[in-house]
This record gives sequence, structure tokens and C-alpha cells, in this order.
Amino acid sequence: MLKPVLAAAAAAAAVLLVAATPAPRSAYDITMKTIDGKPMPFAQYKGKVLLVVNTASFCGYTPQYEGLQKLQDTYKAQGFTVIGIPSGDFKSQEYASNGEIKTFCESKFGIKFPLAEKSTVVGPDAAPFYRWAATTLGPDKVPKWNFHKYLVGRDGKLITAFPSATTPTSAEVTGAVAAAIAVKG
Repeated sequence: MLKPVLAAAAAAAAVLLVAATPAPRSAYDITMKTIDGKPMPFAQYKGKVLLVVNTASFCGYTPQYEGLQKLQDTYKAQGFTVIGIPSGDFKSQEYASNGEIKTFCESKFGIKFPLAEKSTVVGPDAAPFYRWAATTLGPDKVPKWNFHKYLVGRDGKLITAFPSATTPTSAEVTGAVAAAIAVKG
């Protein structure tokens, strides 16, 4: 009889803790974990333009990794970085472990931009960045598939989102990245 009471009390405390946590005002208020399990505070990217992408290793869009790395190489010196967030949300098109994901990304595509740990990107269990983005831009801008892209300005605010089919090297993405880089904080 005591176990159900304790479980209910713990659940209530967890709800209160979540409710008491202030909503992020910018990407810089969010911390995730790197693919190696270390803290990944987005505050470390303060003043940079970010392209945050939910990635997957077994998707028809997986070749976009090449374009993402090219975008990273092209704009890195100007204060830009890509952040990949692997996810198996869409038809489980991602490896089970972070180690397998990291090995795949580095060996197959030479990925050098930061990767977060495998995360949920949609729904109530979505990673902090994705919950914030859904709240900020609205439900029509949440990922509907792998390789959905969010552009974050130097101020940590979301600028726009690009659907999966919009490639990283498209004029739409590169133009928006260049425009965001041109805005000096």
C-alpha cells in the first residue's frame, strides 16, 4: 500500500518540478548532451548562427549529411555551426546507440560538426530544444520527418524552419544562413 502512495507522490513532485522550470527564452537557455554523453549547453554557441537538424542514418535524406558538412565548412569561420541531433522518431531510421551513430557519421560522411545524443524530437518527450522550437514557431513547424532544419540567429532566437526536402545547400538555406550571419549581434 505504501509503494503506490510513494509513486504518486514522486510523480506529483516531478510534475511540479517541470511546471516550476522556466521556459527557455532563447536557444542559449537549453542544455542537451553530446553524442559522447557530456553536457552540451547551447550557451557555448552564443553569438553564432546555428542550423539545428534532426538526423538519421537510414533515411532517404541521409545523403544530406554531405551538404550539412559542406555548409559547416563554408560558414564556420563566419560564426556558424551545424548541430546534428540524431533521432529514431520516424520509422526508427537511426542506430540504437550513440557510439554506432558517431562511427557512422564520421566514417561515412566525415562529420566534424557537433552531434547531440540520440533524442526524441516530436511529442511530449521531445528534447528541450525541440519542445522550445515547437512552442516558439508553432505546431506547423515541428519536424514531420528526418533532416528538418531550424535556423537560430546570433541572438539565440529562432529565425525559421526548413522542411526535410529542402537541402542544406539549396539557395533557400544558404541565403538564410548568409543573411543571419550578416546580422551582427
